[in-house]
Amino acid sequence: MSTYTPQVQGGGFKASVQRVGGYLAAMVMPNIGAFIAWGLITALFIPTGWLPNEKLAGLVGPMISVLLPVLIGYTGGRLVHGQRGAVVGAVATMGLVIGADVPMFLGAMLIGPLTAYLLKLFDGLVENRIRPGFEMLVDNFSAGIIGGAMAIGGVYGIGPVVEWLTKRAGSGVDWLVDKDLLPLTSVLVEPAKVLFLNNAINHGVLGPLGVAEAADKGKSILFMIESNPGPGLGLLLAFMLFGPRALRPSVPAAIIVQFLGGIHEIYFPYVLMKPKLILAMIAGGAAGVGTFMVTGAGLVATPAPGSIFAYMAVTPKGGYVAVLLGIVISAAVTFAVASVLMGFGRGEPPADGVDDDTAAAADAAVVEEGPTRTTDAVSTGGPSPTDGLPRTTTARQEV
Repeated sequence: MSTYTPQVQGGGFKASVQRVGGYLAAMVMPNIGAFIAWGLITALFIPTGWLPNEKLAGLVGPMISVLLPVLIGYTGGRLVHGQRGAVVGAVATMGLVIGADVPMFLGAMLIGPLTAYLLKLFDGLVENRIRPGFEMLVDNFSAGIIGGAMAIGGVYGIGPVVEWLTKRAGSGVDWLVDKDLLPLTSVLVEPAKVLFLNNAINHGVLGPLGVAEAADKGKSILFMIESNPGPGLGLLLAFMLFGPRALRPSVPAAIIVQFLGGIHEIYFPYVLMKPKLILAMIAGGAAGVGTFMVTGAGLVATPAPGSIFAYMAVTPKGGYVAVLLGIVISAAVTFAVASVLMGFGRGEPPADGVDDDTAAAADAAVVEEGPTRTTDAVSTGGPSPTDGLPRTTTARQEV
């Protein structure tokens, strides 16, 4: 799991939520390539795609209903009990696939680890109790029996329950859309993101719901609620112009990583540094979602990572203007609100905590006496080792 999500330290409610979110993300993140493959095939070959092809479009249904859930169940089982857990997790997930009419991503996240955990318990019970020569027989039959039993349970139990929950969640989202209230989701999503729950929200909740909607309507706005790169771009631009002076040089690189690379975690520490900026993130996120709703924007698959390039790759034909407009507006709103909250930089001291009057005096001295290499040195009356100039003022190091 640590390959894709950071290890969570400590206890308490926050750490517990982060730990659960990390496991959810760890089941999906290794399979993002398969999701992207499905999204590209969908965007290209369905009847409304770029290159309509009836035969190749036949890949879309089996991939979303069978391949992707089985991969998630396999990965979840592997997290719990290695390769044996992966095998029984995949077998059990097939029960969900047969027992439900909607893509079973959420169900796979449940039944894969659960089946692997049951096998792990059994292996612990029979460890060092199997007669020599019977190890392979016991291992194979135990995995087959437990995996098969859970697959049957998935058909008649877990599958229908998860299908009901998925449809209720989808109905809730539809209600928000019908009432034009979907932007309110940003009130919950944006604070959760900066607590590093972004992958759990996107891939564990919104992604599966979006996949079901995209399979029905050809695109979904749910893919863009959490992954929109606009709010992060707006925040970083505000920091670059009005944030602490010591941090401003680091922002351009962060913008490249966030907007072009899609690694949103890069801006989370900036928000945590000034918690009031979460208001800017909520405002920008809501503005973006509202724009997507008004313009009818949607994507055909989860953009992963959430970069502008990934967005363009999974935007359906004819939808580029609407998607780009939502990104631009969300960035602009976040930038404006963050700039106001930071007072347009008026309250930010220069680097290293030097007050404005001292900084202005030092700058004036540099202009009067010519360029010098300054250090954080206080007057000692002696010559400067770098320029031969008397160190008569406090100089500040340029950051």
